[in-house]
Amino acid sequence: MHGLGESTDLKEIITLAKGDKEVDLLLQNARLINVFSGKIESQAIAIARGQVVGFGEYPARKVMDLKGRFLAPGLIDAHCHIESSMVGVREYARAVLPHGVTTVVTDFHEIANVMGIRGIQLMREGIGSIPLNLYCMLPSCVPATPLETAGAEIQAEDLKYLIQEEWVRGLGEMMNFPGVIHEDPEVLKKIVMAQGKRVDGHAPGLSGKELIAYIAAGIASDHECTRSAEAEEKLRLGMYIMIREGSTAKNLEELIRIVTPANARRCMFVTDDCHPEDLIAKGGVDHCVRKAIRLGLDPIIAIQMATINPALYFPLPGVGAIAPGHRADLVVVEDLNEFRINQVFKDGRLIAGEGQILPGVIDEKKVAAENTIHLPPISAEKFRIKGQGTRVKVIETIPQQLITRKVIHAVPTKDGLAVADPRRDILTIAVIERHKRTGNIGLGFVKGFGLRDGALASSVAHDSHNIVVVGVGNDDMAQAVQGIVEMHGGLIAVQGGKTLASLPLPIGGLMSDRSIEEVRDALTLMHQTVKEMGCALEEPFMALSFLALPVIPELKITDKGLVDVTKFKIVPLFGDS
Repeated sequence: MHGLGESTDLKEIITLAKGDKEVDLLLQNARLINVFSGKIESQAIAIARGQVVGFGEYPARKVMDLKGRFLAPGLIDAHCHIESSMVGVREYARAVLPHGVTTVVTDFHEIANVMGIRGIQLMREGIGSIPLNLYCMLPSCVPATPLETAGAEIQAEDLKYLIQEEWVRGLGEMMNFPGVIHEDPEVLKKIVMAQGKRVDGHAPGLSGKELIAYIAAGIASDHECTRSAEAEEKLRLGMYIMIREGSTAKNLEELIRIVTPANARRCMFVTDDCHPEDLIAKGGVDHCVRKAIRLGLDPIIAIQMATINPALYFPLPGVGAIAPGHRADLVVVEDLNEFRINQVFKDGRLIAGEGQILPGVIDEKKVAAENTIHLPPISAEKFRIKGQGTRVKVIETIPQQLITRKVIHAVPTKDGLAVADPRRDILTIAVIERHKRTGNIGLGFVKGFGLRDGALASSVAHDSHNIVVVGVGNDDMAQAVQGIVEMHGGLIAVQGGKTLASLPLPIGGLMSDRSIEEVRDALTLMHQTVKEMGCALEEPFMALSFLALPVIPELKITDKGLVDVTKFKIVPLFGDS
């Protein structure tokens, strides 16, 4: 990380700040967004040794005229999972840096659920050569719950040596809110271990005394609010609200209405999970800023929510503002209301312009991949659901949300088996354990995909990342799962015994070893193919991946069976309760 070393370094900075020595770069005729005062100031900004050292006229080796354009601090994504971009840190940085995101706080719990601590270490390799401030929140819930099988289990003892590292800002989203409320000893150990650093929350729908207990445990933020009333309650009780706008979960339009000048300092933007298509085309946090402004939020407040607010929350030293001693992470913007990024500076160096990373900024390096799919051959018979009545619990998807509904439907039977009913958009769904060869397969039904025929499968299945498959017929479902095994992880669409499209993800079954543009193109083809199969969802594979996450209401499915999240237990597929 950036910083000063010997006292001689400090002396030089003071000398430069006084104007007694040439600075490296002087940015003239800038309209500076002062996130401390909330005002716009006409300023020249002096930069040396990667830092802002002063304002006004300075002797400089190089002068750049910004011609009255706006200058804002580099943007901060306060909560994301890089693995959801389906590429490693290098390719992720290539996507977000041109969009002005210079600082990221990530939680590597996706790869940790597959590979444990070794997965975190894998993601960290080589970040020193990437011009991105990367901070980590340690995964708090591996596995997320006891209702599923993950590839690893991380205890408080495993995290002790990592929590002290400077790049670690605390404990990541505490998804196991029942464990907090019911005083689970291991959960409490993790929270105690993180004392002195932040503990992020994850408590969708939690309210009243249970929410109070959750906050009293030391959990400071939440990014799972989907309703204004929910966010307002959490704000009143002292939580910071992370307003999420990702590829599937889009909560900004609902939540931005609660932001006022009085409470804005406790609000910030996050992407959580973003696919490469969105990162490249729309951006990340810059998209949040644009959308918030378009919905009527004051541009200065929107920029504060993407810069100084998360910087003070964690805290993140030397970022989030344009001020003496801060890193010269800067974005140049022509029009505040449009908030399109023209140029990006990282540590005083121009690294991107007009949406493109400049040549030579990020070196090319392949990430080593190892096979993490450990699964014997799966036959179509494994997806047979023996009829035990006519009424079943069905997972109903909600567009642009991670939450689902529990609905009861009658399903047809054939030869004593309950089967999918594509005419009513009721499909078979299964989760197959892929880490430890347990043979676990959870079976159920889902509504909302709209497939007329065929099957979709993915080894990205939050958070334990077993294989999730949805389909009309068992033969296509079996072939889809087998295709995942042969690719060592990935996404696949199968119809009539033929693979129509696929995207290999050999790094942990989560990420590609190809460029983000190649992954985007492959994913675009996947989405086009699935749409032609009848699917109405905008992000079908992201939606599919979250159906296996048993910490977000109401009904989900894991390798151990159907989970009623409101009861936090496995429930029978058949019957009304």
